[in-house]
Amino acid sequence: MAKILVVDDEIDILDFIAYNLSKEGYEVITGKNGNEAIELAKKHKPNLILLDIMMPEKTGIEACEQIRKLPELKTCLIAFLTALDDEQSELKGFEVGADEYIAKPIKPRLLISRVNALLRRSADSGNTSKMAYGDIVIDKEQYVVFQKDKPVDLARKEFELLSLLASKPGRVFYRNEILSRVWGDDVYVGDRTIDVHIRKIRSKLGDEVIKTIKGVGYKFEYVS
Repeated sequence: MAKILVVDDEIDILDFIAYNLSKEGYEVITGKNGNEAIELAKKHKPNLILLDIMMPEKTGIEACEQIRKLPELKTCLIAFLTALDDEQSELKGFEVGADEYIAKPIKPRLLISRVNALLRRSADSGNTSKMAYGDIVIDKEQYVVFQKDKPVDLARKEFELLSLLASKPGRVFYRNEILSRVWGDDVYVGDRTIDVHIRKIRSKLGDEVIKTIKGVGYKFEYVS
């Protein structure tokens, strides 16, 4: 069973979350501030970290930024579990590398369901070279996309951009992150490059596949 690190400065909430996750069979480690989050993550290398944002010593945002820089925690999932449910806080959470953003308060069964889904999605993406969303299939090994069982001709960068967005459906990818991960930090391309590639992907797969978050970036939005 997966190992989960839960970090929250409110002891009652921390104990409550840990109790419910333990009941589900997860191995749970707990911490009470941002500094502990970093140290415990390095020590235990959890599969998932549930982070509060407003904490002493270091905020969850600051802790997440540092954890994302550690190579040994590259595959670790991070989800913010916080009372800050405004759009700006959510976007900031994704900007620093969160995989999920969960607003408090949340009922125990719903939290367990979100945790299970997050871990399952991660396991599925790691065990296969294919991602399937309705009538769209992305084969990362063969560098080919199918829609309604018919191959779709995408240029290499179009394919890499689509694969990145589809790797975490619903998550907003910031423009700087897209440029870094698809084109690389040592290659200069303008923002218009992303727009052109997005437009080409939409023309081939449909406008509804990728949603624009104005002034922020893009996300893959599959509607079943």
